[in-house]
Amino acid sequence: MAKSGKRALRGRAGRNQGGRGSGRASSGATRLWGHHAVEAALKNPARQHRKLWATRDAIARLDGELPEDFTVEYADVIDLARLVAKDAPHQGLVLDCEPLDDLHLDEVLHDGPERPILVLDQVTDPHNVGAILRSAAAFDAAAIVTQDRHAPPESGALAKAASGALETVPWVRVVNLSRALDEMAEAGFWRIGLAGEADATLAEALPDAGKVALVLGAEGPGMRSNVGQHCDALVRLPISAAMESLNVSNAAAIALYAVATRGG
Repeated sequence: MAKSGKRALRGRAGRNQGGRGSGRASSGATRLWGHHAVEAALKNPARQHRKLWATRDAIARLDGELPEDFTVEYADVIDLARLVAKDAPHQGLVLDCEPLDDLHLDEVLHDGPERPILVLDQVTDPHNVGAILRSAAAFDAAAIVTQDRHAPPESGALAKAASGALETVPWVRVVNLSRALDEMAEAGFWRIGLAGEADATLAEALPDAGKVALVLGAEGPGMRSNVGQHCDALVRLPISAAMESLNVSNAAAIALYAVATRGG
């Protein structure tokens, strides 16, 4: 690999790029890969970057102004493959950076009356959390909230699944989800928990307007009972009896769509 002084993407601040909560679950550097994940991280002024490895073709495809004070180490595709998990689709870009700073719950509770918050109870698969972040960005969610001990850290796999949304959707990690749900209620959120055994459907329980927190549990065990007890309503998605459940990331996308189109 040959080093060269090469421009890095200049931070282009987005609406939610002032810091998020994920540092507590990460130690040392976070290694990201893939075009969208790396490009978004390079544009995020809240990121502290350590080092970028890249092919020349991949650098040429990046979008943005590049200052001169960032060093890129050029590499071949086969060299980059040694820096990431086996068969990871790095697309010619691998970035070492610091985890994003912690964000507190009260920083997202007043970010627009119609923007939902997603609460994930023990959803630990990084691909699912990444996909949920991507849907949260697509439907303009205010944040996702997870429990500190039962959620994945920032990682290349999660960032790749998020397709850039890791950098733009606030991610709040809390010690106690039940307490966090109480804080959301005090801030005026109607808390809706998705549970396959519920009698009411999401459409029946969803208010026509106002703040909504959508609570989703992990596939298999689902939402824990103590978390469900802190919801204002438990609902199900009206799926066919031929299918027992949906992947949690698919359920999140459907629920976010329902919030986005309510009253229409």
